[in-house]
Parts: sequence; C-alpha cells; structure tokens
Amino acid sequence: MAFFKSATREVPDTRPVPRHVAIIMDGNGRWAKKRFLPRVAGHVKGVESVREIVRACIEQGVEYLTLFAFSSENWRRPAEEVSLLMQLFVTALQQEVEKLNRNGVRLRVIGDLSRFDTRLQELICNAEAATAGNTRLHLTIAANYGGRWDILQAVNRLAAVAPDKAGSWTEADLEPYLSTHFAPEPDLFIRTGGEERISNFLLWQLAYAELHFTETLWPEFDAEALAAAIASYQRRERRFGRTSEQLTAQEPGAR
Repeated sequence: MAFFKSATREVPDTRPVPRHVAIIMDGNGRWAKKRFLPRVAGHVKGVESVREIVRACIEQGVEYLTLFAFSSENWRRPAEEVSLLMQLFVTALQQEVEKLNRNGVRLRVIGDLSRFDTRLQELICNAEAATAGNTRLHLTIAANYGGRWDILQAVNRLAAVAPDKAGSWTEADLEPYLSTHFAPEPDLFIRTGGEERISNFLLWQLAYAELHFTETLWPEFDAEALAAAIASYQRRERRFGRTSEQLTAQEPGAR
C-alpha cells in the first residue's frame, strides 16, 4: 500500500499543477436531450470526453485522475438506462484498455463491484492486471461507488484486522483501507453540468480539495475546459488551516 500525506495531519506539498484531479462527469443526459437524442447518446459521447481528458491530464502533468462514472445511488435510474450504462461500461473496457496500456495509463476501478455481473467483473479484473505496471497516469473509475460506503467498508476491514484497538483507532489506522489508499488526496475537484454538490463522492478524501464547478456539460468538457479549471486552482491560496501571513512568510525571499 502507498501512503501519502493527509491534509488534516500534515501540510501537503503544493504545486502549480494539481497532482490529483477528481471529476464528477455530469450532464450527459442533458446534452442528449438538448439535441433530441436518447440519453444513452450522451453517455456514449461522454466516453469521448474521457479519452480527451485522459490525454489532457498526461499533457498537463496530472498524475492521478479519478472519475465518478456510476454512483451507488444511480441504480435508482430507469432500468433501461442502467442496463445501457452497464453495456457501455463493458464496451469501453473492451475497446479502451489496449489504448490506455499503450499510453502508459494504469486503470483501477473502485466501488462495490459485487453487484456487477460476472462478465463485467472479469473485464475489470483483466483491465487492472493488464495495466498494473503503468505509471504515466493513474486513472481511477468509481463505479457503484459511494463515499459513505467507502468509509464504512474501510471501518469494517479495519475492525477485522485490529479489533483490539477498537475505540482508539486513528485516521492513520483507517486510511490504508479506503478504496483510494494508493493515491494522494485530490487537489482539485471538478463537477461539470452546473450542479454544485459532491453527491457522496470521496467524502473522506475531498477534505481539503479545491472545488471547481462549471456549467459545461460533460460531453463538451475538453482540454481547454480542464486548463481553465487548473488555472482557477492556481489562483487559490491553499492554507490548510494556516493564515495568509504564514504563507507569505514562507515565500522565498520573505523576511
């Protein structure tokens, strides 16, 4: 397991380009509706945006990209749409893994995968194994994922491993069991589609992420839109509980 600095225990290193970007890809259905197309057409178009943002992250120096593809609450959608989304997930895995591998991208899928059918679980397992040696970009897809589920499953795993410490567990004890234990905490969170909420996504991990909301629908979110989000991030003052004066005092040449 990899271990990274926790923003609530240590001041993490900051850099001009966010090391880890997390995105809620919202607006596929509305994009299709505006064009009098079925909702699934928006999801298909959204896969093209994933390709472009993966390329853009590599070009801009982002090391980790986490995409919220399907939440644990999305099962409430019409059965036909859910079925089409599952088919699209299968197709994307079949068509994209070789390209990801060729471009040095490591793929992981996080979430409660037990609800997916056996074929989809096998494709996920094979894709993760095929790209396991890649380090150019760490791409994580959150599928049947929920932030509360993530915290609960981590607590349950910790309880099984260290029951004797119950009542005195610390953040450091829990973090290795979170589904994103292999990645630093997100520096930049982006939500497309105009909504301004985090919708049960990475509740623990987003504690000190900079939040960027855009009206742009996901199928229209491109490299230029990502650059604008990163430019917004670069204008933020990342204090992590400190004061502006403390940051100024740490600047090179400050007295």
